[in-house]
Amino acid sequence: MDDAQNQHRLDSIRAHIKTFPQGPGLYFIKDSRDTVLYIGKAKNLRNRIASYFQRGADLMGSRGPKIVEMVAQATAVDYLECASEVDAILQEARLIKDIRPAYNTELMDDKTFPYLEVTTGDDFPGLYVTRTPRSKGSRLFGPFTNSRDLRAAIVVLQKIFKFRTCHLDIQASDKNRRFFRPCLLYSIHQCTAPCAAKIDKAEYKKLISDVIRFLRSKRSTVLRQLEKKMQEASAAMAYEKAAVYRDRIHLIRRLDERGTPDDHVQPEVFAADPTEALEALRKALHLDHDIRTIEGMDIAHLQGNQSVGSLVKFIDGRPFKSGYRRFRIKTVAHIDDYASIAEVVRRRYKYALRGEELWPDLILIDGGLGQLHAAEKAMIDLLAGAVSVQETSAFPQNTTLISLAKKEELIYKQGAKDPIRLSAHSPARKLLQYIRDESHRFAQHYHHLLRSKDMLD
Repeated sequence: MDDAQNQHRLDSIRAHIKTFPQGPGLYFIKDSRDTVLYIGKAKNLRNRIASYFQRGADLMGSRGPKIVEMVAQATAVDYLECASEVDAILQEARLIKDIRPAYNTELMDDKTFPYLEVTTGDDFPGLYVTRTPRSKGSRLFGPFTNSRDLRAAIVVLQKIFKFRTCHLDIQASDKNRRFFRPCLLYSIHQCTAPCAAKIDKAEYKKLISDVIRFLRSKRSTVLRQLEKKMQEASAAMAYEKAAVYRDRIHLIRRLDERGTPDDHVQPEVFAADPTEALEALRKALHLDHDIRTIEGMDIAHLQGNQSVGSLVKFIDGRPFKSGYRRFRIKTVAHIDDYASIAEVVRRRYKYALRGEELWPDLILIDGGLGQLHAAEKAMIDLLAGAVSVQETSAFPQNTTLISLAKKEELIYKQGAKDPIRLSAHSPARKLLQYIRDESHRFAQHYHHLLRSKDMLD
């Protein structure tokens, strides 16, 4: 690229950046092939992305040679507005895991954000900070972006509500509780000691209900009380005491800096044990060989005129992010899930047919019987075409095709007359739901990127 072309590239990007909003969100730096090179978050989108391309920017000194290399490849920038800075942090982490841009070096591992869990299924529920919540019998708040502040906030809340944070198995029917010696937290009035029968089940349940209501509300009453105590301490020149109340107010307000379990899904957190799930799945599908590689497919639509497909790969029950693929649907003019699935099947497995890639043990289609039949017909057509070019050696001897329908969560298997229904707590069902939801979210994120690009164009 000569100097004139390079200058035109930079001028075009700078002009486009002027249309960016000045609120929080994510920005995407792309190359000439529309490949995302880098994803970043910003409090002010316009100012942040402009800092990469402004004249005289010292990228080498402030960000290093990799960033200089990336900016030299950039030909386009996009953005997604977010509701808040916390939303931007959580969305950034999810998108980096899904898209895996070449110049993002952090957030690519399986590290997750913590939740605040209330174990409502227990006789005497506790409050815990966790990255491995229960599959049932609990109420989740979060995810939170700052685990240190969250843990400190739990200490403050325990002083107010006196709930338990221990992991003892406390049963209301245990008559021997009255002989148990409670821990130090009871002595310093930070726990009601249900372990030692110092509080009955009904009274403790009301306490937990108050905690949940507090976490769901704006917490104005508690904050007013703390602010009053802070002002009184300050007026009495007890500045250290006032500072303690100030810090407590800060921590409680930080409880609002969180996502929601539905809007900021972390599927890695809720996955079943892989070994147990795969064996249960093999038995449920009546297969005589082990399942190691599973690929899941889904289709998403953009305002009725653009469809995208996703493919996710799991190996030994865990996501293999390098095997994820996205497809912009090319041969389907209107919304047609069946035809879109058929296109993705043909485009994905033509390489396996040539022997350039391995067939998966299981292919999971997001949908019902119609989606399964569309994928099956596309596979048959693909294999029929292979016969004419003598590629029959690549036929998938141990590949099974299934679909998973939403709502009833029925499994339809290629060649089977009746659907398979698994219990809600089956590890096999949880694994399939994980893969299905992962493919759905991966398609939706690509969908959002295309929607943003179309709006900007």
